[in-house]
Parts: sequence; structure tokens; C-alpha cells
Amino acid sequence: MDPDPSRPVERSIRTKLTDQLTPDHLEVHNESHMHAVPPGSESHFRVLVVSSQFEGLPLIKRHRLVNEALKEELSSCVHALAIQAKTPEQWGSNPSLAKSPPCLGGSRGDHTVEEKLKAGRE
Repeated sequence: MDPDPSRPVERSIRTKLTDQLTPDHLEVHNESHMHAVPPGSESHFRVLVVSSQFEGLPLIKRHRLVNEALKEELSSCVHALAIQAKTPEQWGSNPSLAKSPPCLGGSRGDHTVEEKLKAGRE
């Protein structure tokens, strides 16, 4: 499935994870709509990456590989990234994506959030 061209951050996340981790399965979910951000934002994501590159690695090292691949996005426009990093064997025995908890509204009182998100995209 081709990523939506109106979603440049999601497209970048998908491309970088595909190029660097050659996943057997990849899901990228924009969960920004679940948070106190303007409509159409690309600031909160959940990724599921299934890769043989995770074989023998503890969870923290798997997360570090994902974070390293997305360091540019994490230092600019992505405010939150939930990661599920599984080996093909783990995915085969439990092919599910965890659900995100509801937003507690941490940025609801921050009236500059729209400006910050816009600045992160530029």
C-alpha cells in the first residue's frame, strides 16, 4: 500500500524503517487524532516492526535501532513514538498490535502546541 502523500512524516517513518530494518511486517499508525493537537497533525505514532534483525537482541536494543532510524523525526516533529519490535517468530505466535491508552491531555493547556508542530515540519 502506498503511503498517503499528504502525510510526509508517516511516509518518512515508513521509508526509513523499511530501508534500515528490512521488516517482514511493518505497521505505522498516526495516533495524533487521539491527542490534544490540531487536526491533521503528525506528532504521535505507533509502529509495529517485525524484523529478523531483532533476533537475539533484548527489547531495549530493538527500540534503540528504531529510534536511531527515526532520529531526525524524533528530534523535530514527532512528539511521541510507541514501538513494538518483534522477531518473526514472536510475530508468528502473537500477530497483534497493542492498543494505545487514552490521552491524558498533557498539552491541552499549551496554546503554543500548533506553532511548535508547525515549526517541527519546516
